[in-house]
Order: sequence, then C-alpha cells, then structure tokens
Amino acid sequence: MSLIARHLEANGIPTLIIGSAIDVVEHCGVPRYLHSDFPLGNPCGKPYDKDMQRSIINQGVAMLHTVTKPNSSERTPYEWGENSWRDDYSKVDDSNREELSRRGENRRKRQLAEKAAGLTRSSMIADG
Repeated sequence: MSLIARHLEANGIPTLIIGSAIDVVEHCGVPRYLHSDFPLGNPCGKPYDKDMQRSIINQGVAMLHTVTKPNSSERTPYEWGENSWRDDYSKVDDSNREELSRRGENRRKRQLAEKAAGLTRSSMIADG
C-alpha cells in the first residue's frame, strides 16, 4: 500500500495510510501516515468500538486536509487497553508449539478441501 500511496500522490491524488506497522510504513516514506499502536489487523480501533473507530477515521480525514509536507506521521491517542497482547503476539515456544502445529495442519486440510470444492479463496481463519 505504501508504494501505491506514493504513486497516487505523485499523480495528484491525496492519500493516507492508517496502520499498525510504523517501522515498515515510515521506511517506505508514505505521504501521510496515521499510526495506531494496536495489534496488526486493527488499525482503526477495537472491534465494535464505533466511537474509537470514528475518532480514528476523523483524525485521518483531518490529516488529509491539513498535512502538506511528505513523510508526515501522527499517532492516534488510544491504547489497546492493557498491552499484554504484545507479550504473546507471534510468540512460538514450547508452551504453544503443539497447538499452533495442530491449527496449521487443520488449516492446510481445510484449504485443500476448499480448493477441491472449486473455491478460489480460502475462508477466513477461525479459532479451533
């Protein structure tokens, strides 16, 4: 998305990236970046928290109207709550290796079955 944003901006179309991977996005040098310090996949806020989501979107729209210099970043004022999600995010060790392996095997089986059924896209990942 970062490279697409740069291309669009170069052709006169204002862009804004809202994301959670500050190191990657800032490295690419996007024109405007609104950072949410949340788990990946949740840049606009917690699920079902419409007030938080609306506020983040409004902050982004405001950036589109006010930010004129390239490589501009802002942070949202929110926290995920307790930041314990960081401790387990993408963690693989002896305490969860067997469970993750089981889930991966189940996922691969489901993908093969869906492919055999003619689906071109696999269904969303769910616990279990």
